[in-house]
Amino acid sequence: MKKYECPCGYVYDEAAGDPDHGIAPGTKWEDVPDDFECPVCGLKKDVFTEQ
Repeated sequence: MKKYECPCGYVYDEAAGDPDHGIAPGTKWEDVPDDFECPVCGLKKDVFTEQ
């Protein structure tokens, strides 16, 4: 499983998901909705980079 980082430092970990924001553990980045926003700073999914 991979991790993706927002410029603000928030990391989306596919293994952990983001249950607090409706993303189940094990959800691959490509399956995260396109309208996903960083829960810390609000930037869109397209600015995240793979770690």
